[in-house]
Amino acid sequence: MEFSALDYSAIALSLKVSAVATLLALPCAFLAAYVMTYSRFRGMILLDVFVNLPLTLPPVVIGYILLILLGQKGFIGHHILQPLGITLIFTWKAAVIATGVVGFPLMVRSIRIGMESIEQGLIQAARTLGAGWLDTMFTIILPLSLRGVVAGSALMFARGLGEFGATIIVAGNIPGVTQTIPLAIYDYASSPDGDRMAVALCLVSILISVVVLVLHEFMGRRMIKVD
Repeated sequence: MEFSALDYSAIALSLKVSAVATLLALPCAFLAAYVMTYSRFRGMILLDVFVNLPLTLPPVVIGYILLILLGQKGFIGHHILQPLGITLIFTWKAAVIATGVVGFPLMVRSIRIGMESIEQGLIQAARTLGAGWLDTMFTIILPLSLRGVVAGSALMFARGLGEFGATIIVAGNIPGVTQTIPLAIYDYASSPDGDRMAVALCLVSILISVVVLVLHEFMGRRMIKVD
């Protein structure tokens, strides 16, 4: 049993999409977690609902909403992307967006938990000594919430490897172009003689997820020792 070039492409694309989505979402997730932890305003509940909504929506719904927004007739696609000559739908970039939206709440929650565990006296002391919010963020909040950042990144990356519903709607299932591991497994599972290759790709997906989780635990333990 050997993988084809398209199978290797699906594996590489899954890793690429998950990594890019995680890196792009990280700054936004950190900022969202910061606002939700340290800010108090009337629209707080709406922000909380908006951030966590992808956890409750079916991925297919998320994919269809993105398709409506980013498509040629969508508001963003028609008024912003087309004048700039940018095409996202049915490209690997659309898969990145879908993965980022679906995994974003997991990252925000993990970072928020890390921020909420910080002793408030440290932040108050820094501000008393004249540190601005930017200095406080980079010298106290970011270092002390680093475990939450690592945990959120690992969770989002692992979640991205298994993303199917939103991806197939907004990026399609084009072998060698937008086909990720879950989409390749779907193709093999739908074909009469594809069981063995479907199982093989399942094992690859499991192996990658295990490696990610082991690295996460290792880094978490190292951070605890450093603290």
